Amino acid sequence: AVLGAVAVLAWSQVQNVAQLYGAFALVGLASAMLLYHPAFAVVVAITAPERRANALLTITLVGGLASTIFIPLTGLLIEEFGWRDALLVLAAIVAGLSVPLHAIALRRTRAPRTDRHHKASSPKRVLSDAGFWLLVVAFVLQNAGQSVLAVYLVTYLTRLGHAATVAATLAGLLGLLSVTGRVLTTLAMKRWSIAAITAGVFAVQGVATALLPVAGRSTAGAAACIVLFGFGFGISAIAIPAILIDRYGTPGYGTIAGTLGTPVSLSRALAPLGGALLAAALGYDALILIAGLATIASGLSIACLRWLPSRP
Repeated sequence: AVLGAVAVLAWSQVQNVAQLYGAFALVGLASAMLLYHPAFAVVVAITAPERRANALLTITLVGGLASTIFIPLTGLLIEEFGWRDALLVLAAIVAGLSVPLHAIALRRTRAPRTDRHHKASSPKRVLSDAGFWLLVVAFVLQNAGQSVLAVYLVTYLTRLGHAATVAATLAGLLGLLSVTGRVLTTLAMKRWSIAAITAGVFAVQGVATALLPVAGRSTAGAAACIVLFGFGFGISAIAIPAILIDRYGTPGYGTIAGTLGTPVSLSRALAPLGGALLAAALGYDALILIAGLATIASGLSIACLRWLPSRP
């Protein structure tokens, strides 16, 4: 949290591109140690099993509202003070809220008695499990497809003939829909397995994305595709911990989730660049179709887990 505050402070003082990359390297490092996956590792380690689902849902609901709150707030700060002073205010918020919460609120936490003495899952066992690599493929494909659509959605909608304000409004639905989707997913987990829910949601996301080049030419069609896509926009935040806990248990969760999260994060980071290359070579319609097919494939991969039970 201290590193995050320092990174934002450094960002406010950059004078050239090299310094900007350096500041964002610090931002990325701090984010990797603060955001969903490390937070989930803490929650899984210290929360009793009967409270774990609600704790994870609470984190994802609050996290899902971050962009809803801070993008408009940042815009207001920039308009009022300029971008450098806006970043100083944001750095002060991180230092004043995030640092004390991490330093004080977590200092007395400990694992539930029922979990502390269990033997941690063996990384060797996990890496030798074909189902784990199927999960890697599934979440890499889904995050790549989702990242492409999120980055290029406004550009693509304007290319389909929508006004920029309409395109931005439709894209802005994703944050709200992701929160709604997480709530619905948590409720559905009382009846169906998280793997089955995730497979279905990813498949629907993929179909909605693939249909966007055709249906997206009308406002109603574009809205329908984005709504169907948006309900699954934040689903992997819940799905990854739930599926990993179901399959491997809670001991060793942090190591297992980190192993899965590395290629997933790389796919999310590199997909927009790959998307730019594909759009230049094949056009935006082909790019969106490929993103949709990748997301459908991710849903099919999750569905195949039922035939690959984890080895004891």
